Amino acid sequence: MPIYLVLALVLAAVFPAAAEAQAQEFRVLQLNLCHSGVNTSCYNGAATIQEANTVITARQPHVLSLNEICRNDLAQLAPAMGNGFSTFAPARRPDGTPVRCTNGDEYGNGLIFRSPATGTVFSGQYATQDSGSEKRVYVCAEFADLVGCSTHLSTAGNVAMAQCKAAIALLRDRAVAGKQVVLGGDFNLKYAPLFGPNVQDCNVAPFFRKGDGSVQHVFAANVGFVRTEVVGMRNTDHPGLHVVLTRP
Repeated sequence: MPIYLVLALVLAAVFPAAAEAQAQEFRVLQLNLCHSGVNTSCYNGAATIQEANTVITARQPHVLSLNEICRNDLAQLAPAMGNGFSTFAPARRPDGTPVRCTNGDEYGNGLIFRSPATGTVFSGQYATQDSGSEKRVYVCAEFADLVGCSTHLSTAGNVAMAQCKAAIALLRDRAVAGKQVVLGGDFNLKYAPLFGPNVQDCNVAPFFRKGDGSVQHVFAANVGFVRTEVVGMRNTDHPGLHVVLTRP
């Protein structure tokens, strides 16, 4: 075998492909902060925001997905995210008005990106809803090569499954076209439960799903996967879900 071919084979074995070598870690952190003040069993006021900031600072996520927050919480969490781009969508009442935290602030879902680039925001209410007083919504921001979204789904299993499928359908064309997509949230659906719908049933190619062993999940497409970390938290009723991905 020619010496140059032997050398090429050795180099290929020792060094990863150029695309792999250039891949960069991309971290997504999902938090449900129970910060409306309505559910007193898990509401801990300012201590929740302080703990969230500690977790954010330690993990340094590129995308932060937030559920059960008040709109003004974004300003308190943004410095730990480098004051990057953020957006918020309130949950809605049946009459279309925003759900409110006990302090009067709008209540819903938020996103904070470490990048200062300005994204194009789109949000909405799911067509399928349960009979409760909170109509579930999603919020997304789209950049040149990335779409990031956050959502919080119904507590009624079949309704949550319909909403989950709708969220994936909303993003699938972008993913099929090659755009990197991450969708985080409290889906109120579990993986392989003994009873009720399985969150994996709303997953379709090219997406994959990573979860916290309970109801929080991150769906992603056109990115690599490194690891999942479940982060214990004292001041809310959900752990943090930290999913480490890679982007080319």
